[in-house]
Amino acid sequence: MTPFLSAVIIPRIMRDKLAQWLKAGWKAVWRVLRWLTPGLGIKRWILLILFGTFLIGVGGAMLVLDVYRTAPETWWLPALSWISLRFLPRVLRVLIFGGLGIGTVVYGVINMNRALLAPYVQPGKHVVETLDDHRRRGRGPRVAVIGGGHGLATLLRGLKAHTYNLTAIVTVADDGGSSGKLRNSLGVLPPGDIRNCLAALSNDETLITQLFQYRFSSEENGLQGHSFGNLFISALSEITGSFEEAVAESGRVLSVHGRVLPATLHDVRLVADLSMPMAVAEVRVRGESQIPGMPGSVRRVWLEPNSPPAYPDAVNALLAADLIVIGPGSLYTSILPNLLVPDLAAAVRNSAAMKIFICNVATQPGETDGYDCGDHIRALEAHVGPGFFDMVLSNQEQPKNPPTGSQWVVADEDLDKEYALYRADVADPDKPGHHRADRLAQLLIDLYQERTGPLANL
Repeated sequence: MTPFLSAVIIPRIMRDKLAQWLKAGWKAVWRVLRWLTPGLGIKRWILLILFGTFLIGVGGAMLVLDVYRTAPETWWLPALSWISLRFLPRVLRVLIFGGLGIGTVVYGVINMNRALLAPYVQPGKHVVETLDDHRRRGRGPRVAVIGGGHGLATLLRGLKAHTYNLTAIVTVADDGGSSGKLRNSLGVLPPGDIRNCLAALSNDETLITQLFQYRFSSEENGLQGHSFGNLFISALSEITGSFEEAVAESGRVLSVHGRVLPATLHDVRLVADLSMPMAVAEVRVRGESQIPGMPGSVRRVWLEPNSPPAYPDAVNALLAADLIVIGPGSLYTSILPNLLVPDLAAAVRNSAAMKIFICNVATQPGETDGYDCGDHIRALEAHVGPGFFDMVLSNQEQPKNPPTGSQWVVADEDLDKEYALYRADVADPDKPGHHRADRLAQLLIDLYQERTGPLANL
């Protein structure tokens, strides 16, 4: 290599190496400084650990000083003097030993926390990010959601990324499928919608969550149509003697943040009057599972027995909520059965929370055929009265093909003259007729923060 090339290339390599070292050093310092992020709840404990370490250091220094002053002249006294850096100024020695001590303590605490939190940290996510996310969701708004079916589970799956303070209030009027069989044979409240909500609120879709949602298909064992989660909740109800305790224990098994509460603990049935084609009189249908299968249009629904008492925890959750979300879900068979419990409807109306009604993306065959957004609202108000919510959220963009037997629910232009209407693209293009969980949840949080933030009253 010529002297010229050596003079040019070697300094460049050294500069590149130095830049890499500086970059790596800055990343290491930044990783340490991130532990001081406000709101993590870490700084107070670091200071307490450092104070305790300081006291230990003071005691150790007194012991070493006493030994140094009282020990006879031996060969190791000069070595002790050299190790204690007595040849340096005292201020410099304090900085050196203090810095080494703080660095050692912080390094040890960080690695100890990393080892302790390793089972709970998601792959590819730093400990600080996991802790910051946990703290952020713990301080999230108190959200109460009313509904049932897959629509409610979809909403909960999105909201759990923003807050742990979630309460899902679920109808217990279901009498079809596995829930109906268990209800008739064991006398328990139907666990199906509650099971779906618990699975949606689970921290991750682990094997235990998949097991909870597993549905038996074999006809030989007599379990065809039953889901494991329904059997699990029903068995826990027998063991604990309490349906609500069984739901709470199931939530602990699934590592759920938030609560799933029944609207009432009474055995209720949903009854509907339907206008039948070419019929003079209305037809009365008993049973939630029977209503969508009838060829008429629903005129009104109610519960039997009438005016069942609400589950007290559900009432308290509504009164304490910052945000109440009604829907999405089947209008007559999932949403209204909750609001037909008088105490729940009164709690929603009297709550100081922001109340948002989420209109379905598509109509439900046999239940809301031909309904637009305004029809959904008027059906709700016909049962619970006007002025029940502050805002209506409707889907704006419809994909090309609606689900089989359904039509897209549209909001007509004049609807925003009667209600505070917000249109947004919240339909899931991969699942026709469903909402996109993450986008819907983010939109709800944005609307809530817009109303309650510092610019809300401007």
